[in-house]
Amino acid sequence: MNPPFNELIALAETDADIARCFPVLAQLRPHLIETEFVERVRRMQREGFLLARLEAEGVVRAVAGFRYHEKLFSGRTLYVDDLVTDDTQRSRGHGRQLLAWLEAQARARGCDLLELDSGVQRAAAHRFYFRERMTIGAYHFSRALQD
Repeated sequence: MNPPFNELIALAETDADIARCFPVLAQLRPHLIETEFVERVRRMQREGFLLARLEAEGVVRAVAGFRYHEKLFSGRTLYVDDLVTDDTQRSRGHGRQLLAWLEAQARARGCDLLELDSGVQRAAAHRFYFRERMTIGAYHFSRALQD
């Protein structure tokens, strides 16, 4: 079910592959702690989380964390938790290629929707998503539950 460009994109399934994703993912999520990263991803994987990496020249250049679920209002959905390209590798098509791979995965699984949330401060990311024909479909509200 993998699209033809899977020689550059693959799921991070081993501890070593997960760890190799940390430097790029930490650019988006700087609060993450490297020594806890693999264990945290493994916990999330038990709940359906998947981590994909795009490699160029043997180096991880972009990372996507995602999951599949079903919603009453929108049907089968591939939800992207994290999508990030290495800061030094922007505008080289890695994000576009990884997003296209995610869309292919969603279509292969019979999903009706691919969605993600993007922080309101991430204007450059918003421009990218608009260029990729994504639309704003809802507001996302949240409430912190810790003091």
